[in-house]
Amino acid sequence: MQMKANQIAEDQRLEIRNYLDLDHREEMMRLVGEGLSAEPKWLHCKYLYDQRGSELFDEICQTREYYPTRTEMAIVERYAREIMDFFALGGGDLVEMGSGSNQKVRQLLDALPSRSLERLRYVPFDISESALVDAARELLDIYPRLNVMGIVGDYTRHLAALPSGRKLLVFFGSTLGNFNEQEGLELLKGVASAMNPHDRFLLGLDMVKPVEVLEAAYNDSQGVTESFLKNILAHLNRELGADFPLEHFQHKAFFNAQRECMEMHLQARQELTCRIDDLGLETRFTPGETIHVEIARKFTPDGAKQMLRQAGLAPTRWFSDEQGWFSLVELARVG
Repeated sequence: MQMKANQIAEDQRLEIRNYLDLDHREEMMRLVGEGLSAEPKWLHCKYLYDQRGSELFDEICQTREYYPTRTEMAIVERYAREIMDFFALGGGDLVEMGSGSNQKVRQLLDALPSRSLERLRYVPFDISESALVDAARELLDIYPRLNVMGIVGDYTRHLAALPSGRKLLVFFGSTLGNFNEQEGLELLKGVASAMNPHDRFLLGLDMVKPVEVLEAAYNDSQGVTESFLKNILAHLNRELGADFPLEHFQHKAFFNAQRECMEMHLQARQELTCRIDDLGLETRFTPGETIHVEIARKFTPDGAKQMLRQAGLAPTRWFSDEQGWFSLVELARVG
């Protein structure tokens, strides 16, 4: 694993380590080529999150229908002091995987006395360097005693970049649900292998609930989710010289009860032929044909516990809301 040089920011309290080099583009070209040549077509959801995608996702989190963010925020607010007891016993790193905006991490930081921040280093880990740097600088302005070491990388490939010392890892938003069962299990195993016996891992899980609540959350009335999903095509147009006409695709999201997950697709409104110049690839669509872009798995307590056992992780505390719609599970490595 190689890291780009010259990534130290001008503020001495901010260090940025970028692990996304040329292999990131090569992987993107490979995955996009495989997905758009497959039957049925698919695209990897990681390419939703360029800078514009991150901004749109933040907008989704503010919509009336999207319950996960506000439910998880309420849990974090209620239990922040208990969660941050980890740092009452000593210093260490607060590592946020897929950091995004600062709403939840600020609730955690606010639960500590300001003098304790001198013993804590915040380590955001995100694929978007611009979003990471902007969020880090905001935190440095708010917390003058805080130090930040940002990791620009893909946590499915760069877990070796995690700090080796004492750490509390947080993985908010039920992002784990965007991975299929095998991918999610491998990610959890990777996190477990990067943990020391005294480390803890706080994992967000969106729980199974009424179908009408789930489907409304991914089909918001303002159309922000549709713009978010279409942004993956804009990303390919910009990065790979593609010519996807966004207006000729529509968003389609529904709950797959058998797999206990939401499925998000982009559906062609008409017959189309699209070209990706950097791949030398043409891909054709029949009317109604879809590109499968993302899943959002939902969990039951028993299913989650079985998955965590398989990954070598054991719950130490389980935080939830009164309805049981969302869970934050604190985990330790087994063995």
